[in-house]
Amino acid sequence: MIEKQFISKLSANSLEEKFKTLEKGAVSWQSPSNIALVKYWGKYGEQLPMNASVSFTLKNCNTKTLLSFEKKNSEGFDFEVFLDGKREVSFEPKILKFFERVEVSLPFLKNYKFKIKTTNSFPHSSGIASSASGMSALALCLMDMERQFQPEISEAYFNEKASFLSRLGSGSACRSIEGPLIVWGEHPEIEGSSNLFGSKYPFEVHENFKNYQDTILLVDKGEKQVSSTIGHDLMHNHPFAEQRFKQANDNLSKLIPVFKNGDLPEFIKIVESEALSLHAMMLTSMPYFILMKPNTLEIINRIWKFRNETGSNVCFTLDAGANVHVLYPEIEKKAISEFIKKELSQFCKNGEFIEDKVGLGAERISNTKF
Repeated sequence: MIEKQFISKLSANSLEEKFKTLEKGAVSWQSPSNIALVKYWGKYGEQLPMNASVSFTLKNCNTKTLLSFEKKNSEGFDFEVFLDGKREVSFEPKILKFFERVEVSLPFLKNYKFKIKTTNSFPHSSGIASSASGMSALALCLMDMERQFQPEISEAYFNEKASFLSRLGSGSACRSIEGPLIVWGEHPEIEGSSNLFGSKYPFEVHENFKNYQDTILLVDKGEKQVSSTIGHDLMHNHPFAEQRFKQANDNLSKLIPVFKNGDLPEFIKIVESEALSLHAMMLTSMPYFILMKPNTLEIINRIWKFRNETGSNVCFTLDAGANVHVLYPEIEKKAISEFIKKELSQFCKNGEFIEDKVGLGAERISNTKF
């Protein structure tokens, strides 16, 4: 599928007719965050990944978005953004950039005034990136509007285009539309994989990976000193960039038999290596930077010690930040929960952590939830 297939086929005349039947309204979607097992770090063009990635879709860490719209006659984009009921002007430049990128695919955007009300299930200052859940929830609301103009569009097209639009707001957001395992980026061994949108992992997945658990340890709740956008840009002249892109694609190849046969020790090796490789790119870029904190390293060492002593299948992964995602199979939930509370929570900011697990993706919700 090429990008042109996501450009609206509605003519100006047909849109004008449909505008008469859709003067105003509101739609609501809930979309989750996700955690990459194979990381993407480095992009080109308009939010396109330099390597393929695969992620677990999460369940409990999500964003609810209510999009209200009303027909207008003025020029340009017109919208306001609210977080937890309070106007957030600081979010609006990012939304404006998003609207500018997707207008060719959603030609009705300048014909309506929008009010975007959003709320996260996790604290905004928790250090968990809300861009994946937030941008995907907004993209789904906009696709819901398009479906009112074109009721004939299929569910598959709806999800692909929602993922395509999400990517233009935040790269990783394209992996939040569906679940439980999502691939983003072209990979030679995964037919249908695309740089343009995320798609469901198409192969067999062993019972070991069903309902996988993710406890997110909130090590640092502050603003990152280096944004992900800047970090991605630093890969353009990075001395190890090409090796890293190859490593990521090779690791995704290695995960295909692992997902099938349920080999948890091999899964752990690949996932932890990916997390450390991501941060190694930050340590060796120019300028170099460190997003891990001392407590991040303390947690990693405690996980390694616990695993060696008990034979547990617990492991960690990291996003572009200091927080630690503790991954483990559901069968070990009781033991790992006790380990986290007893040994790891002391290294979290105010002892805080979020218990999450793999989910199935976004869902349409009632407007009354706001």
